[in-house]
Parts: sequence; C-alpha cells; structure tokens
Amino acid sequence: MAGEKATRGGIVYARIREEIFQGVFSPGQRLRLVELAQRFSVSQSVVREALTRLSEQGLVHAAPQQGFRVVTVSLTDLNELTEARIEIETLVLRRAIERGDITWEAAVVAAHHHLAGTEGVRPDGTMNSEWFTVHERFHQTLLEACGNGRLLAAALTLRDAATLYRHWSRPVGHDVDRDVPGEHKRLVDAVVRRDADEAARLLAGHIDRTSEALRTVIEKDAGALP
Repeated sequence: MAGEKATRGGIVYARIREEIFQGVFSPGQRLRLVELAQRFSVSQSVVREALTRLSEQGLVHAAPQQGFRVVTVSLTDLNELTEARIEIETLVLRRAIERGDITWEAAVVAAHHHLAGTEGVRPDGTMNSEWFTVHERFHQTLLEACGNGRLLAAALTLRDAATLYRHWSRPVGHDVDRDVPGEHKRLVDAVVRRDADEAARLLAGHIDRTSEALRTVIEKDAGALP
C-alpha cells in the first residue's frame, strides 16, 4: 500500500510540475488540494506531499493558513540571476574555448546536432520536455572544458536556478517568434572558430533574450495594478 501511494504521489508530482513548466498553472495561481485530489483521483494527502516536494524545489510557495500557490516571477530576482549568469557563464565559456581540445570541440558539435534534431514544440503548441533535457546537456557541454571545477559548478548552479524562467519564456512570456535554433547554431560556429569574444557576446544575448520576454510580462502586470 505504501508503495502504491508513493507511485501515485510521484505521478501527481510529475504532472503538476510539468503543468507549471508549461504555464497551465500560471504564476501566483492557487493550487487547491480538493480540486487537484478530485482531478487526479487521489487523496488530499497525496496531493499535499506532491506540492510540498514542489515547494522544496522552489516551484510552489507554501504559506501557513493560506495553502499552496505557484511561485511568482520576481523582477529583482530575474534581473540579478540574469546578470550573474551572464558574468559567470561567459567567463567559463571563454576559458573553455581557450583550454578545450579537439575532443571537447567534437562533443560540442555532437551535442548541438542532438539538440537541432530534437523537436522543441509539440504539434499542440506545448514545449517538449525532452528538448529541455537535451538543451541543458548542450549548454553544459559548452562549458565543460573550462578547466576549473569551481567555476563550472557555479555556472551550472546558476543555470539550475533559472530552470523555471527558461520553461516560462514561451508559455508565460509569449516569446514565440524567437529563432532559438539560429541562436544555438551561431554560438556553436563561434566556438568552433575559437572566437571567444563573439561566443561570449552571443551567449550573453541568448541568456538575456529569455529573461526579456518575462520582464515585459512582469512590467505589464505591474502597470495594470490600481
């Protein structure tokens, strides 16, 4: 029985997590135990455990006497995280271009080939979760030859912190006209040419473009307040 409950809890957790990423649950939306329990045909305790797990990952906010809500997008946090990512990731990429050998270069090209061959948007207009996994592997490969484990760890930690913002760029930020494949291709071309300045410039723009779509939404919502 305990194993069955754990399985149900895992399914509910995965479903809610995916729907947060897809923007089905919008930023700040209240997540009601009764409604979710009925929807997934599970007990409220199973839903509560799933939401608690999501709150530990920073995707859901839990407040005493107020229940659970999807986290909101903080303009301050978004700007600070974006600035930190640009500073650290471009530095690490420069080091990787300087220190990476032909094996690393081949790995970058292979990771990009995998990414380019993975569908980003499903026919129904939702994002393909597998694409995000391949996308993260591509960006990690770009940085792996930096030769400094602490710098690499710092860069990857910042990337992890921006996971929700990346997922929300399209469904929440409505950034649907972006040429993401083109951005990745130009970045790889600069890396293969060992043009560190151009690669750093392209990566900085790539990071900031994701944040800009969400900034527009946050500022629009703030302007609509009385």
